[in-house]
Amino acid sequence: MSRADVCVVACAEAFRGDGEILAAGIGGAVTVLGARLARLTFEPDLLTSDGACLLTGDVPALGEPPEVVEGWLPFRDHLWLVLNGRRHVMLGASQIDRHGNTNISCIGDWSRPKAQLLGVRGAPGNTRCDPTSYWIPRHSPRVFVPQVDMVSGVGTDRGAYGLRRVVTDLAVLDLRGPEGTMRLVSAHPGVSADEVVAATGFELDVPGDVPETRTPTAEELRLLDEVLDPRGLRHREVPEPRAGEAPGRAGGAG
Repeated sequence: MSRADVCVVACAEAFRGDGEILAAGIGGAVTVLGARLARLTFEPDLLTSDGACLLTGDVPALGEPPEVVEGWLPFRDHLWLVLNGRRHVMLGASQIDRHGNTNISCIGDWSRPKAQLLGVRGAPGNTRCDPTSYWIPRHSPRVFVPQVDMVSGVGTDRGAYGLRRVVTDLAVLDLRGPEGTMRLVSAHPGVSADEVVAATGFELDVPGDVPETRTPTAEELRLLDEVLDPRGLRHREVPEPRAGEAPGRAGGAG
């Protein structure tokens, strides 16, 4: 079992209880694997896509086309799902604050930024209309900031529809702290609550007893290794932390 395996399962858990809704993983390989693993195990009614315009009847390996096509999903129909709350998307973020406001647009003053990023894309509509979760592969104070430089996706203080989970390479968090602020739900195996707090650039709500993030079952590991990710792409996205390395720095700065 690897840190990447734990992260995929934590992302899959974000979709638990969704039922017949489109599960969209956008923030990287781990998010796609999370949605597909949930469908193959405890959430069989989930709808999954090929990442473009096809609803998949089967659950293919990462990077492979589906063998069974369940339906066509042109952009206009995709937007209908978004506007009617029928999609749970797991996004990435360059910055996120304690209320779950996220930034994928720019770093620095928006009128003269130091770095231009993606723009707001679909983040406003996603966060206002649909369940939304986040995957942050490098948990660090550079990402978890007191105030985002520009609000792309709205947080609990700006009318978010429903922010479910924030999964990182260190922990699982949600927005059920005081006044809709970020709360530590669990720390991954080998990570302490203090390490998560140290890697967060704002005050984090920490319960008295922080559980360990659940580890994959034998069947989930088999599905990941043999069915969903036989090439092990998840391990490139979440490398194993080296001995003595500061949390959130595996594979480089966050």
